[in-house]
Amino acid sequence: MARGTVEPMDAPANPWFSWQYLERNWGEVADAFVIHIQLTLLAVAIAVAIALPMAILARRIPRLARPIMGFTGVLYTIPSFALFALLAPYTGIGRTTVLTGLVMYALLILVRNILVGLEGVDADVVDAARGIGYGDTRLLFAVELPNALPSMVAGLRLATVSTVALVTVGVVVGYGGLGQLMFRGLQSDYRAQIATSALLCLVLALVLDVLLLLAGRAAMPWSRLSGTRTRRRAARRQLKSVESAA
Repeated sequence: MARGTVEPMDAPANPWFSWQYLERNWGEVADAFVIHIQLTLLAVAIAVAIALPMAILARRIPRLARPIMGFTGVLYTIPSFALFALLAPYTGIGRTTVLTGLVMYALLILVRNILVGLEGVDADVVDAARGIGYGDTRLLFAVELPNALPSMVAGLRLATVSTVALVTVGVVVGYGGLGQLMFRGLQSDYRAQIATSALLCLVLALVLDVLLLLAGRAAMPWSRLSGTRTRRRAARRQLKSVESAA
């Protein structure tokens, strides 16, 4: 090597997948993962608690259906970064702002699917229930909601998976769960940090979706029957069982 020249050094390894990263940063990754789970579950639970009465109201008073769906639709069209930024001056920086935004985004999916499920209940079953003296409240809880479960569970699964993804955007207000790690990894070009946080988001979404799918199948054994007529017969059998229990 000639005098005065500098031998080039190898660039430091920067793999996309690294067990060493997990070993060195397990506490930080675990904390972010737990925050991500908590935000997702709490946001979906609050959204369900709000969406269910909204959908029932829209079903009971049809003229309110369009304003309710329009309102939730407008909320859903607001870009997530802009929404969190708009909420921050009123709800502060942190968890409250992220939760508020996540609930607002989940409302459209949940209200729409619950309403579709309620409107799709077999009219013959509803008429039969009214014929044996079911009032509105008993009809709702004993007939309409159980038969609307397939659409409701589908909406819940979609809202949950989309919420897992949207939690990462909470990084703009300093509370994004795994999004915090992803953002720092992008800033520093730390590939292992980016890949780890992204994979954990994917795993969380898949696990929650499968759990909801299994829970839905357990709650709706009749949904595994094929054919419209078969499902109607199952609904009528359910009504007869409710009637005999009464």
